[in-house]
Amino acid sequence: MSETGGQSAGKTWKAISRNPQRLNVQVRLMNLETQWVVGFVDGEGCFHVSINPHKEMAVGYQVLPEFTVVQHQRDVQVLHGLKAYFGCGVVRVNHGDRMAYRVRSIEHLAQRIVPFFLKHPLKTSKNIDFLKFRDVVLLCQAGEHLTEAGIIKIQQITAQMNRSRTR
Repeated sequence: MSETGGQSAGKTWKAISRNPQRLNVQVRLMNLETQWVVGFVDGEGCFHVSINPHKEMAVGYQVLPEFTVVQHQRDVQVLHGLKAYFGCGVVRVNHGDRMAYRVRSIEHLAQRIVPFFLKHPLKTSKNIDFLKFRDVVLLCQAGEHLTEAGIIKIQQITAQMNRSRTR
């Protein structure tokens, strides 16, 4: 029988959220391996860039690159494992019973996420999106997202991302 005594996933999440030490033990015991992380992100991860109107930005737009992995709350320990593995990001409620591991910091994306997936490439067509995502992160890191020309470059790159491809 499981540690939860056969409880539902929702009750399991409530038990874990009431006892963060239990979650910490589960995360420490996970000891994620590099190729597992690559495969998991290949199947469950997303490299996304939002370009939103924003009156306070000099060019009128805000660029938000984001690396995300979403799971049902019963598997939240995997998301915390990824957070521990990469040493950055947050785990938060996504929608309803879904949790998300998110990395939005340009610094963390440029120094941790991008180098990891350059060294350990994704195996599916998601790698094409990752390489475009990397280009956007590098443009943001260089401050290009704060110029009209940079916004146009980023829009051109993102228009080619996350299209349906045969894997």
